[in-house]
Amino acid sequence: MSCVQKQPKLSRSEEFLHHACSHRTIQISARLLGMEGDPDLQFLLNGGDLLKVRSQSWKKTRFLKLQDDCKTMWRQSKKPFKSSQTFSVANISAVQLGRQSEGFKKNTEEQVEGRCFSILFKSRHKSLDLIASSEEEAGQWVRSLQKLITSINKQSRQQTTEHWIFSCLRKADKNKDEKLTQSEMKNFLRLVNMDLDDNYAEMLFKKCDQSNSGYLAGKEIEHFYNLLTQREEIDIIYGEYAKTTGVMSAQNLVDFLMKEQREQATLADAQKIIETFEPDEHAKDKKLLSKDGFLMYLNNPEAMILNPEHVEVYQDMHQPLNHYFISSSHNTYLLEDQLKGPSSTEAYVRALLKGCRCVELDCWDGSDNEPVIYHGYTLTSKILFRDVIKAIKENAFKTSDYPVILSLENHCSEEQQVVMAQHMSSILGSALVTSPLDDGVPQNFPSPEELKGKFLIKGKRLNKLEVSFAGDTAAAENTDVTEEEESNDEDEQKEKKNQKKLKLAKELSNMVIYCRSVHFHSFEDARKNQSFYEMSSFKEGKAKSLAEETANAYIRHNVEKLSRVYPSGSRTDSSNYNPVDLWNAGCQIVTLNFQTDCKEMDLNQGRFQVNGKSGYILKPSYMRDSTTEFDPITLTRGEWLKHKTLHVMVISAQQLPKVNKKSSSVVDPFVKVQIYGVPADVAKKETSVVDNNGFNPAWNENFQFDVYVPELALVRFVVKDYDAASDNEFVGQYTLPFSSLKMGYRHVPLFSKAGDLLPSAGLFVHVMVLDGE
Repeated sequence: MSCVQKQPKLSRSEEFLHHACSHRTIQISARLLGMEGDPDLQFLLNGGDLLKVRSQSWKKTRFLKLQDDCKTMWRQSKKPFKSSQTFSVANISAVQLGRQSEGFKKNTEEQVEGRCFSILFKSRHKSLDLIASSEEEAGQWVRSLQKLITSINKQSRQQTTEHWIFSCLRKADKNKDEKLTQSEMKNFLRLVNMDLDDNYAEMLFKKCDQSNSGYLAGKEIEHFYNLLTQREEIDIIYGEYAKTTGVMSAQNLVDFLMKEQREQATLADAQKIIETFEPDEHAKDKKLLSKDGFLMYLNNPEAMILNPEHVEVYQDMHQPLNHYFISSSHNTYLLEDQLKGPSSTEAYVRALLKGCRCVELDCWDGSDNEPVIYHGYTLTSKILFRDVIKAIKENAFKTSDYPVILSLENHCSEEQQVVMAQHMSSILGSALVTSPLDDGVPQNFPSPEELKGKFLIKGKRLNKLEVSFAGDTAAAENTDVTEEEESNDEDEQKEKKNQKKLKLAKELSNMVIYCRSVHFHSFEDARKNQSFYEMSSFKEGKAKSLAEETANAYIRHNVEKLSRVYPSGSRTDSSNYNPVDLWNAGCQIVTLNFQTDCKEMDLNQGRFQVNGKSGYILKPSYMRDSTTEFDPITLTRGEWLKHKTLHVMVISAQQLPKVNKKSSSVVDPFVKVQIYGVPADVAKKETSVVDNNGFNPAWNENFQFDVYVPELALVRFVVKDYDAASDNEFVGQYTLPFSSLKMGYRHVPLFSKAGDLLPSAGLFVHVMVLDGE
């Protein structure tokens, strides 16, 4: 969090000037957000006193208001010498009305329910639990914040960039006189991640200071902004196709779309683009596209590197559940490491909002006959099973309508298992699948489409489904509730073996329909003895061995059954393994620690950001065929071999964020282009380093890659800050499936380490995919 320094008392004239500047800033910010005159925005700008809750004894009044930039919330402390704090509205993941957080449930009484609301953040820092003076006011805060978040998310890249540059200009203008001295201009350049040579900076300043006043004002600042944001690479491309007196006609645009972007385009398509993106009404009337309109079109999400048709659900969702890769989380309850980190319902909310469709619940006996969730045999904190199920119910289908699998790691006594079953039944209601969708013994998995809005339980079951339809009282096959293959280390296994084996409660057993947990012995044993709905969990080491040594057998196994892979217990820091190798072996439920920001989570986000972020990706046809010969290691000939040559030109980057918050710090960026997929396709190339420029660095460097199994390949662009003395620091990245690439000149958005979109930042590239020789 950044801090706002206490300002010296202003004179009346200075106060008036400050108010006028503030009012103008709000007007511009509101216009860029499309919220001019909005009463909800005005409510946030006025702000108000709220009671912040940390514990039963710590409840203190804090004044909360929106700053003039309309993107930053300001929270004032009443403590003397305590700095006020700010947080970005863009960093809010959700605003929840009521006592939904565990903090509220522990520290407040039910009678304040309607006055409570929580602000949850995308990053790891704690949520804000706040109490308003009335239910109406709490509702107003939640409504207003949600509307503002929606408006910020709807901003075009052009609007986001304008807003950001405008905010930086305000920060650089130290005395708020709406003028920029040469010193202030240099401060501004550093704020936008650019450090110019003193002679060049002086030359640029003089070029803009046409009045020779020693400062820039009005049109001069506008001229400075235009020089700064001029995109030479766009000028060149535009100039090649603007054949109509230097301006692009509809036919010129068709030529560009077909030749460069490899799109089938008609005159009507071009005219629609002009109508949508051309800012000049005179040019629009003449069906012409100016340079500004052309840039606005290229910055539009539908013209970016990700195929817009793949943004929505585009795959067949009527295949059996086991024919899909499923976005899956491990130790979902943890916010940090798995030795002493906090457990929280917030972790489930974050994972579900990221499209996760399989969450893990480690269940243990708690006090007062209430089961709890935490990482057993560790110092991680405990949360109530009941509260977790409520949080899952509330957030399960906000990002995706497709089914959520609750993976139970059950260590509870029979008595508390019954309580677990009661909570799931009462809270999830009819959304919980407790019997096969069709009458009689199921012969195959239902599809994600059939299971929309449903919850499936993965866990132990007393006997096979077939027995419950047999009409007799057959003895239970296995009453041991624990799953030793899920044990994290040898000590834990020994401790379990010394314990009395726990029995499985019938009430919980009966809820397991399509995901019955069983031990894995061999592929042959599974083929002969396991029903389709019986699935095994594999520790990463075992799964990787199978994927490397018997890949085809593993793929065939996963044509018929579900497989779950989870990180080794030695990963006490909640680090992750590379999921790609396991997807290549057809494993559907490849679980990762969603709480850990890392390259492996970037790959997971890239795999699942298409198909409507549904959390389900249909496996290629050759991974759904029980007689398949596909082997990602040996790569024999077959339908999977579709050799492509990928040509990537990394042209430039725009508005890269700082990695060091010091105002004097500027990045030295370089770009890596990486291919992940079958071993034969794995490759990486990198550009040279551009010194002291994160605002508009240019490379114009070409790379070529051979991709043999495109349906399994992912392409990752990562920007790093070069450091000769230590490790290069992460700046931003973007990963997408190879099959979702659009060709031609494309902008590439960038995500932060936490997987959130970096406003304004991006790469500009040229992509070409050709058939390999």
